[in-house]
Amino acid sequence: MKNFNDNRNQKKSEFQDKMLEVRRVTRVMAGGKRMSFRVAMVVGDKHGRVGLGIAKGLDVAAAVQKARRQAEKNVFSVALHEKRTVPYDVEAKYGAACVRIKPARGAHGLIAGGSVRTVLDLAGIKDVSAKIVGRTKNKIANAQAAIRALHEINAMHRNAQQRAKTS
Repeated sequence: MKNFNDNRNQKKSEFQDKMLEVRRVTRVMAGGKRMSFRVAMVVGDKHGRVGLGIAKGLDVAAAVQKARRQAEKNVFSVALHEKRTVPYDVEAKYGAACVRIKPARGAHGLIAGGSVRTVLDLAGIKDVSAKIVGRTKNKIANAQAAIRALHEINAMHRNAQQRAKTS
């Protein structure tokens, strides 16, 4: 007889995850209010890959599963300097959120607050100073701004590599 609770066939993920936010959301229907849950989750391998996922579900477990799957689909690689910090000073904006990320010397530590710290930690960035300079406290918007800043760092890194090839 087969045991349906056997989880040996499930693949163990290479990513660590951290939940940014769980929020109960409602929508008004003809028969009343219908409630669901929204989850924002960050996944990363602490070696330069990170992703953010946002999903809704009728219960928390379903929303968490969907958000994790979404985050794993959105994973991208970050250009790291000496496998510990970012190579460039960058500022990025997402809606009302604005984040500034500056490289730091060795053994400086990860100086960042809120959801930006979570994103940078799961990306494997160990020595950096980051500041939320926007006017919002929204965790998802700040995390999106941090993700956008890391994308900008990648673009700057690619441009620097192309300039080095041509000259």
